[in-house]
Amino acid sequence: MKLPRILRSLLLISFLYIPFQGMAWGLLGHRIVGEVADAYLTRHTQKEIFKILGTESVAMASNWADFIKSDPSKSNYSPWHYCDFKGGASEQEFHTFLDADTTVDAYTKLNFLVAELKKNTLDQETKAMYLRLLIHIVGDVHQPMHVGRAEDQGGNKIKVMWFGVSYNLHSVWDNQLINFQQLSYTEYAKAINHPSEADRLVWSKESISTWMWGTYQLAEKVYADIKQPDQKLDYRYNYDYLAPMNQQLLKGGIHLAALLNDIFKKR
Repeated sequence: MKLPRILRSLLLISFLYIPFQGMAWGLLGHRIVGEVADAYLTRHTQKEIFKILGTESVAMASNWADFIKSDPSKSNYSPWHYCDFKGGASEQEFHTFLDADTTVDAYTKLNFLVAELKKNTLDQETKAMYLRLLIHIVGDVHQPMHVGRAEDQGGNKIKVMWFGVSYNLHSVWDNQLINFQQLSYTEYAKAINHPSEADRLVWSKESISTWMWGTYQLAEKVYADIKQPDQKLDYRYNYDYLAPMNQQLLKGGIHLAALLNDIFKKR
């Protein structure tokens, strides 16, 4: 039986739309962080990265760690993307937890990747894999729900209404808020990459645990602002969180550049 023309059109639109639904923060947010980072890499670091990735830019390499989720043999990398914390932790409690952390999570694996990439003994394939993982995970730990709470799976179990459509809180921060700005990753990076020299110098010297404390503080505010199930989030939420989100993307890029410059510095 031949389908009516309007039904065929709707099916075609749905088919074309599906891929883009899955290509949100993974493609855009991480690439923004990578694009910002590229502006602060030393010439020596750029040359070392080229030896590993060739013409693949930092921005384009930033999504590999999400793309490999489709490979069952690499499912063990999933815990590398986040680090769970209890709510209401003080700064001292937060750092004490990280100091004793031995679990498989974003914090321990970032430190592992830094140490491995500083070695001269890695083969080319492993070096490329570790570099792509590091680039991605640095972006992850600047998204507040990636340092969220275990009981709600980093906001995945918290349902909200984003402009009348049901999402979870994690998805709002992964996808909806950043996509709402309707910019390409190069446009976005150009728009936000204007730190003061003082801020850039401070951020460039911060440790991984300090980055994550800053993200955790934002996560606590994000949690506190959700007062009820299916809370409506719209223009006001965008107004309240656009600047904090942009700062996290900017910090992520500057932190990533500083980390890469340290890994590949002349020794």
